[in-house]
Amino acid sequence: MLRISLLLLLALPARAQDAFTAALPGLAGGFGDIAASVERLGASGDPRALPLLRALQEGRLQKAGDGRILLPDGARLLDAATGQPAEAAGAEAVRLNNRVRQALRGALGRLQLVSPDPAERLAAAEAVFRSRSAENIPLLQAALARETVPRIRTQMELALAASQLVGSDAEAKRDAVARLGASGSVEARAVLIEARNANPEMATAIEVSIATIERALAIRRAAETLFQGLSLGSVLLLAALGLAITFGVMGVINMAHGEFVMLGAYATFVVQEACRGIPWLAPWSLVLSVPAAFLVTAACGALLERGLIRHLYGRPLETLLMTFGVGMILQQAVRLAFGAQNREVLSPPWMQGTILLPGDIAVTQNRLWIIVFGLIVLGLVFAAIRLTRFGLEMRAVVQNRRIAATMGIRTGRVDAMTFAFGSGLAGMAGVALSQIDNVSPNLGTGYIIDSFMVVVFGGVGSLAGTLVGAMSLGVVNKLLEPYAGAVLAKVFVLVAIMLFIQRRPKGLFALKGRAAES
Repeated sequence: MLRISLLLLLALPARAQDAFTAALPGLAGGFGDIAASVERLGASGDPRALPLLRALQEGRLQKAGDGRILLPDGARLLDAATGQPAEAAGAEAVRLNNRVRQALRGALGRLQLVSPDPAERLAAAEAVFRSRSAENIPLLQAALARETVPRIRTQMELALAASQLVGSDAEAKRDAVARLGASGSVEARAVLIEARNANPEMATAIEVSIATIERALAIRRAAETLFQGLSLGSVLLLAALGLAITFGVMGVINMAHGEFVMLGAYATFVVQEACRGIPWLAPWSLVLSVPAAFLVTAACGALLERGLIRHLYGRPLETLLMTFGVGMILQQAVRLAFGAQNREVLSPPWMQGTILLPGDIAVTQNRLWIIVFGLIVLGLVFAAIRLTRFGLEMRAVVQNRRIAATMGIRTGRVDAMTFAFGSGLAGMAGVALSQIDNVSPNLGTGYIIDSFMVVVFGGVGSLAGTLVGAMSLGVVNKLLEPYAGAVLAKVFVLVAIMLFIQRRPKGLFALKGRAAES
């Protein structure tokens, strides 16, 4: 720290260096002299004053018999004025009292603006913004002149504007009001509201700045609501993609779809537990969970189709009741294997925390990654259906099973693979949901109805309809929640979909041709 301070000293003007040196002798005097010197050091803006005042606060600063101030540096002492090693014979600690401690708190807060540590500078700028004292203006101006980090510069500019607003310079006040209004922050709005009563001659300008902030905040809230809606839509998209295959393409009403989502979440938990003891593999546990969850749920789906569903094609009511019972069996099996309590699935470091987009729009990283993951899965599903032999055979069987069979396509095998594919997609949805919801036996229950709504609203069998339906329902839900609450918002959406289906029974994107007529 001392070496950094000495380097910064070269960049300081001679006046700041003189102020630092001139303030040192007072530290060897009485309590009044020490407090005065501390205040002068805090106002100097000299980086050397920061470690010196910290040593004073911690009781490590010493004074020699001849009045020199000695600063500890490891096992040796340095002359605070010259930075050279000094003898410690006859030195004693500089004492403190309440007046000195109070002066130290203010001085350290101001000096942290020139600290080599960016986190300290940001914290100091925020503290100065809250204190709003005209005495901080010179120090803030000096700190801004050498600050290079954009976020810290922005906070320092806000602190400078807030400090100028309580000063005596009328021109600086008007400029500060305009800059605070342009910042668009909640804190700046609070400062302007407080200053409105104290500065009646500037009431009009302050009102204009407050209105500017209100518009910026409204835009920010709308953007954050849109992100939350897209986030919910991506969750619905992941949960509904598998159902778009099993229900939309095959026509099977699979009431166990939510339980396949739940199995994918538990597969994520199992993979994470297996990787926990392998340090180099643990950060990749979530990535490894994606293929693991797909394979586990795809295998369960294939067994369900070959064992039960293939005997019930063309009998939707029996299929619904049978899959409902299978879902209850799967829930109870998971309770017996893992217990009824929630299981914790940790997010990797790159999915944790919040990031600020332009305009100070805060978004959580796990939700952002789920949106990206949902779009990637949608792209892979589209490629599998349109660009692979499996996709070609699946579409052929759906359009005309008899002709497909005469062309040599094994329709029973295609049925099993199609149902397994849809079930595997549900497992991948469980991987994503494990990052934002509790992993429990009831995890998928809350998404089965929403998944059916997405598929029916978008158009049965249409991937584009699934995407548009999921995102539309997610955004509409989030737009209604602030006014109607979460429960009533879902009720309104459900009623709206019922009315929509009355007018367009085949959804937004209706299939055309033989597949739609069958």
